[in-house]
Amino acid sequence: MIDISKFALPASDARIERTALALEANGIHTLIAENSEQARKLFFELVPEGSQIHQGSSATLDTLGITADIETSGRFDAIRPKLRSLDRQTQADQIRHLGASPDIMVGSVNAVTEDGHVLVASATGSQLGPYVSGAKKVIWIVGTQKIVKDLEEGLRRIQEYVVPLEGERLLKAYGMNTSLNKVLIVNKERPGRITMILAKENLGF
Repeated sequence: MIDISKFALPASDARIERTALALEANGIHTLIAENSEQARKLFFELVPEGSQIHQGSSATLDTLGITADIETSGRFDAIRPKLRSLDRQTQADQIRHLGASPDIMVGSVNAVTEDGHVLVASATGSQLGPYVSGAKKVIWIVGTQKIVKDLEEGLRRIQEYVVPLEGERLLKAYGMNTSLNKVLIVNKERPGRITMILAKENLGF
C-alpha cells in the first residue's frame, strides 16, 4: 500500500523558500502568504478593478471565496458567466475564442517541484491554453502541500492523490467522474507573465 498522506502535508518554511527561489529563477514570480487570508489579499492587490478575468474550476479559488468575488461582485469583467450564457451548440466558436485569451487567467496547479517546475492536470484542457500562452497574465494560488521533490513525485501526486479526490468531488457535485487526459509541465516562463502565490495552508488538492 503506497502512503500518499504526505501529499496533504504543508511544506516546511525552508522547503517553501527553496522552491520560491527556484520558481523565480525559472521566470515565475513568487509571493509567499502566511495564511489563506493573506493569499486572498495578495491576489486582489494583483488584479485592478475592471480587469478581464477568466478562471477554471478550482477548489482553491472556491475555498478562498475568489470565484464568487470574480463572478458576482461586479468589480471585474468576468468571462465564466459570459461563457455560461452562450449556447454550446450554436455558439461553440465564440465560447472557444472567449475562453482562450483572457487578460488575466487565474487558477491553481497540482504540483510544484523544489527545483521550480509546475504541473497542471486536466480532463478537458480548457485552462491549459491560457496558462501556456493565451492569457496576458497568469496568477496561480497554491497551497504548500503541493510542493514535491521532483517531476516524478509530481506525477505520482497527480495520479495517486489528486485524481481520486477530484473524482470524488465531481461525483458529488455533478454525478460524473474525472479522467487524467492532459498534463502541462511548465519548466520556465518569460519574467513578468506568471505570478504564483504560495500559501502556507492546505488549499485545494
